[in-house]
Amino acid sequence: MLSKINETADFIVKKSNTKAKIGIILGTGLGGLVEEIDIKFTLDYNVIPNFPVSTVEGHHGRLIFGILGGKEVVAMQGRFHYYEGYNMQEVTFPVRVMKMMGIETLLVSNASGGLNPDFAVGDVMIIDDHINMFGTNPLMGKNFNELGPRFPDMSEPYSKELVKKAFEIANKNNITLKRGIYVGTSGPTFETPAEYKMFRILGADVVGMSTVPEVIVARHMGMTCFGVSIVTDSGVPGEIVEISHEEVQEIAAKAEPTMTFVIKELVASL
Repeated sequence: MLSKINETADFIVKKSNTKAKIGIILGTGLGGLVEEIDIKFTLDYNVIPNFPVSTVEGHHGRLIFGILGGKEVVAMQGRFHYYEGYNMQEVTFPVRVMKMMGIETLLVSNASGGLNPDFAVGDVMIIDDHINMFGTNPLMGKNFNELGPRFPDMSEPYSKELVKKAFEIANKNNITLKRGIYVGTSGPTFETPAEYKMFRILGADVVGMSTVPEVIVARHMGMTCFGVSIVTDSGVPGEIVEISHEEVQEIAAKAEPTMTFVIKELVASL
C-alpha cells in the first residue's frame, strides 16, 4: 500500500511540478468550480498509476492543477464511491496520495439529501461534523504508522477555524449558508422515508454517499478539512418525492455558484 501511494504521488508531482498545499474534491454535479481555476495542467485518472477511475455520471475523472484565489491548488474533478464496488482503501487512495504530494488542507464538496425541516432544496450547508453509517471504516486492517496513528482523534473532523471563516465570508457578501451534520451511507439507493426519519433522529441534517471516508483518512494523516454540502432533494416527511441522479446533478449545478464563491474566497484566505 505504501509503495503504491508513494509511486503515484511521485508520478503526479513529476508530471505536474505542483507545489500545492490545498486539495479540493468536487462532488456530483459540482465540477464547475474548475472554471474558476486558472488551469496550468491536467491529468486524466486513467493515466495515473494505481489510480481508480470514476464510473459515475457527473464525475469527469481528472486531476486539475492551477491557481484559485491566488493559491496553487490540486482539484479532483470526480471522486470515488464505495457503491461503485471499490473498497474503502481504493475510495480514499487519492487522499493518501494528496498528502504525500504535500497537500495540507483538504476541501470536500458533495450533493446531499436534506433532513432538517429548516433546510430547502438548493441550500448550501457547511459541514460541522459527520456520522459514519457506511457499516465500515477506511482505517480497518493493518495500520501504517507512517500514515497516521492506530486510533486517530476525531474530536474536530472539520476545522472550526475554516467553518468560522466561511461564515465570515458569507456574512460579508450577504450569502445565506446553513450549518449542520452530514451522515454518510453506502448507497447507491436513495433513502427510504423510514431511513430519512432515522437519520434525522440520530441528529443529522443532510445525508449523502461520500465525504466521510475521505475525511476520516485525511484526519488520520493530519490534514485540515473543510466540507460543504448542497441540498439537492428533501427527505423531510411530507416533502419526499421521487428523485433521480439527473435531477440531483441539475439542482447541484444551480446552487454551485454560491459554493464556488465561498470556496474561492476561503482558499484566498489560507
